[in-house]
Amino acid sequence: MNHPENKSDLNRPGKSRVPRGAQVVAAVATVLLLAGLTVRMYQRSAHIHILAAETEQNAAMPVHVLLPAPNGNAQELILPGNAQGFNDTPIYARTNGYIKRWLVDIGAEVHRGQLLAEIATPEVDHELDQARADLKTATVNTAMAQITATRWQGLLQKNAVSHQETDQAVSDLNARRATVESMQANVRRLEQLQSFEKVYAPFSGVITARNIDIGSLIASGPTGETKELFHLAVADRIRVYVSIPEAQVNVIHPSTHVWLTLDEFPGQRIEGTIARDAHAIDPASRTLNVEVDVSNADRKLRPGAYVIAHFASPKSVASQSDSLLIPANALLFRAEGPEVGILRNDQVLLRSVTIGHDFGSTLEIVHGIAAGDRVILHPSDSLTTGTAVKVVSVTDGRTK
Repeated sequence: MNHPENKSDLNRPGKSRVPRGAQVVAAVATVLLLAGLTVRMYQRSAHIHILAAETEQNAAMPVHVLLPAPNGNAQELILPGNAQGFNDTPIYARTNGYIKRWLVDIGAEVHRGQLLAEIATPEVDHELDQARADLKTATVNTAMAQITATRWQGLLQKNAVSHQETDQAVSDLNARRATVESMQANVRRLEQLQSFEKVYAPFSGVITARNIDIGSLIASGPTGETKELFHLAVADRIRVYVSIPEAQVNVIHPSTHVWLTLDEFPGQRIEGTIARDAHAIDPASRTLNVEVDVSNADRKLRPGAYVIAHFASPKSVASQSDSLLIPANALLFRAEGPEVGILRNDQVLLRSVTIGHDFGSTLEIVHGIAAGDRVILHPSDSLTTGTAVKVVSVTDGRTK
């Protein structure tokens, strides 16, 4: 049966039917668009989180940290010292003249009493000749005065001469004898001066300097400028003089272990012993002069050398058994006192510390840090508690 009213509805304008396939395509496109937007938003959020993390990481201050080393049972005091021959002396002339010849040069091993040089002294030679001639004349005159006095004494016994004349003859004899003694002393003096023409070594050692040559003019005493001829030193035994700061003098005593190191012999130690000290503080430098004696049979240590002296002794009462050693460059100087930076959960924690002994490159810390703390090296002056940091390297000072 036909329904004309329904046919007329289908043929009305504005009424159209959308195919089912087109609807499916539109729905799928909508879903894909929404999925793409969701993925895009997720990626953007993840990128923002990554950027924030990188920014936070880059904002953290890079630091180097150190695990502090425990202080040993001995303290080490390191100071510079000057090496000197056990016997060390300049050799001067005792007479005026000029160098006739020299027989030893620098580096020569000499023995006590060995001839080092000869000095020509023509003036002294002439004075000695004249003095000997005057002595001879005085001796002859004395002999004549002796004969005269003896004769007058014989005549006095016969009452042939007076007592006055006899006394004059005896007095003249005594005066001439005194003149002879004076001239003999002058001859001995000039002979001694003449003996100084030969310069001898006062002890066995090494010639470390020669300041003369043939023809060099030599003057002695206040009449002219004295000139050092040679310098002689004992090299098989060395004295090392070290200036100990006043604050450290209690570390030094005869049983203190001491050794020397030299830059030219890295890693080598030369043992020494404390021989004596000045027992007084130098008011100019506020230091105590200490002598360290060193056996130098192998001549490794040279007189005049610059050495580093290491003194080690049991810890003082001021030191604590749990004290730690940190480098000096880990310390911060603030108005509140010395501080160090400790690493806690990637943040800085500043701690006040108490310094026991200052060893130069290292410091003894007796209070303020623990053995397991990580100490920040080369801390910035702007470092504060709570500053975020990141560790670049860790040094274990306990293994050194």
